[in-house]
Amino acid sequence: MLRSHTCGELRISHVGQTVTLSGWVQGIRDKGSLLWIDLRDRYGITQITIETENAPKEIIDNARTLGREFVISVTGKVIERYSKSDKIETGAIEITPENYFYIS
Repeated sequence: MLRSHTCGELRISHVGQTVTLSGWVQGIRDKGSLLWIDLRDRYGITQITIETENAPKEIIDNARTLGREFVISVTGKVIERYSKSDKIETGAIEITPENYFYIS
């Protein structure tokens, strides 16, 4: 399955669900203990959050190789964001990845 949802449709009501998203890397921020990936498709942006303390080493290492406009697919749990954003439709949630892979 390429995706279960688009990057613009997930809301707080989806918390706890396992979803698969596909899109382009809009941006990536690496603060050492946390990595954030903004994943974009034609419908919106969803934030992917990786806590380096809890995530598998393979996910962390692979995430650190990503650049802007890389095309990826991510499967993970929808969680409520600690620091919500009213600037994007999906600003109340984020995805904690279980795995991801390059599409191209």
